[in-house]
Amino acid sequence: MAVAVAVCTLALTGGCAAAGSPSAAAPSPVPVLSTVTPAPAAVGVLPASPPQRLVIPSISVDTGLIDLGLQPDGTMEVPADGSTAGWYVHSPTPGERGPAVLAAHVDWQGDKGVFYDLRRTEPGDPIRVLRADGSTAAFTVQRVERYPKDDFPTEKVYGDVDSAQLRLITCGGEFDSAARSYRDNVVVYAVLTG
Repeated sequence: MAVAVAVCTLALTGGCAAAGSPSAAAPSPVPVLSTVTPAPAAVGVLPASPPQRLVIPSISVDTGLIDLGLQPDGTMEVPADGSTAGWYVHSPTPGERGPAVLAAHVDWQGDKGVFYDLRRTEPGDPIRVLRADGSTAAFTVQRVERYPKDDFPTEKVYGDVDSAQLRLITCGGEFDSAARSYRDNVVVYAVLTG
């Protein structure tokens, strides 16, 4: 039986599929900046510590984090609802060297999801990740990009980097009713700055 809600699944290749029809709160397309501003000065890396909370003041996000693994088909798990974000456990913890990956829904059962306004973040916006060891990893947004899911730059998003970075990922673009999926993924790139 089909469920009439938008559900986003994220593959390591950037796929994003939906079940049912888009919710009433589905975001309208908004141009996503791909402008790169000069990167803030990166700081050293932190020891491993699982993330517990994500705060993005510019878009009023303050959410707990759950662990996300892989589904049997190789796609990344997504949170069970739209009110929580998740950390992809096969990526570094936020603050460690490499690209830590956090994901959340853009919408859920007619309501805005945690990352509904993710596409509205801008270079220079602060992001904080509270960690299990009591520390806070402070990141600064470098750029926001939107990619067609059939041309998702897997290596650019998930590939190794030589500093502590963060990737925030959600679905975006227009909803394709025939395919029952969003056409794009929105990815925020951020670097550890404190």
